[in-house]
Amino acid sequence: MVKETGFYDTLGVKPNATPDELKKAYRKLALKYHPDKNPTEGEKFKQISQAYEVLSDAKKREVYDRGGEKAIKEGGTGGGGGGGGGFTSPMDIFDLFFGGGSRMHRERKGKNIVHQITVTLEDLYNGATRKLSVQKNCICERCEGRGSRKGAAQMCMSCHGTGVQVRMHQLLPGMVQQVSTVCHNCQGQGQRISQKDRCKTCGGRKIMCQKKILEVHIDKGMKDGQKIVFHGEGDQEPGLEPGDIIIVLDQQEHAVFTRRGEDLLMSMELQLVEALCGFKRPVQTLDSRTLLVTSHPGKLIKPGDTKCVLNEGMPMYRRPFEKGRLIIHFSVVFPPANFLPKHKLKELERYLPGKIDTEQTDTMDEDLYIYADLEDCDLESRRRHRHQYYYMDEDDYASTGGVQCHTS
Repeated sequence: MVKETGFYDTLGVKPNATPDELKKAYRKLALKYHPDKNPTEGEKFKQISQAYEVLSDAKKREVYDRGGEKAIKEGGTGGGGGGGGGFTSPMDIFDLFFGGGSRMHRERKGKNIVHQITVTLEDLYNGATRKLSVQKNCICERCEGRGSRKGAAQMCMSCHGTGVQVRMHQLLPGMVQQVSTVCHNCQGQGQRISQKDRCKTCGGRKIMCQKKILEVHIDKGMKDGQKIVFHGEGDQEPGLEPGDIIIVLDQQEHAVFTRRGEDLLMSMELQLVEALCGFKRPVQTLDSRTLLVTSHPGKLIKPGDTKCVLNEGMPMYRRPFEKGRLIIHFSVVFPPANFLPKHKLKELERYLPGKIDTEQTDTMDEDLYIYADLEDCDLESRRRHRHQYYYMDEDDYASTGGVQCHTS
């Protein structure tokens, strides 16, 4: 039992969720509440990131399950990267999850753009091509990212070209705190451009917003959550390497098949006569072929049996001619009560295996038996009924008699 479920509730998963389920939940929520898409949901994005940071780490998750959020904040992680129970920056977690790399590497790169596209199981089986329209920042071609005519920009004297202003705050006698903030005069640019010298195309911003159409090729065998990266196609900034556009595949649920690795799983319901005497059932594949699933007469299918068809599962990524298995779980539907008259049942009994030998009841005295008829059993109803009863100990009963002391 876990002490509290707050982090699990934030991600919308159960306390016994697997690492893959945690990843899928974080991916969907992080993309939905990212500040770029929902500027007003910064706090929600932070909560999602903190929950995933803890639950995706086996040691931190164990501490959280045992002591809750309080144990995490008190540093019960055994000296992890957070130090004293602190949390990593939500943007760092997002960038690392979606392939943004380390912080030092990101400082030399423009911003990555992450998009999620919905695909069907058929798309992942057969391969597909999607066109995606994206908006991204590009360096202004007219001023070549200077924001003004050549030589017109002047160094900001407030920050001396650094884009950052440093202030010192005295906390106590002999104790000083250094605080760095973005320079308000140049907005962190490190230089100032007069209004008359600004580029007429970009207005001095150095970048322009442009629309681009990308062709996204979904290869056979790709998986739910897999990333397709367009290197250098992300946002551009002067003096930085362009960022990447990262496409994340989000697979829809299929009406018939469930994917498990390279295998496809499905359920098939048989009538009793099919389970006993054999059957032929057509199954439509994801590439529109028809498989005739066959069980030959004499081969019994029992309720709960699992069979497979080789080489009819998902194609393997980058090895599309190799496929997994089609795994079929069988259930057997029995006929309704009294589906045959009694004399027909006797006739059917002759073709079925003999009953298990027990004591010869026909030759025994009926007085030796207590007949026990079978009835339908509703376990849920009985459980609900049982909760309506309560029991009382001896101490719960009020005393109504006995000797009483009288004081005057």
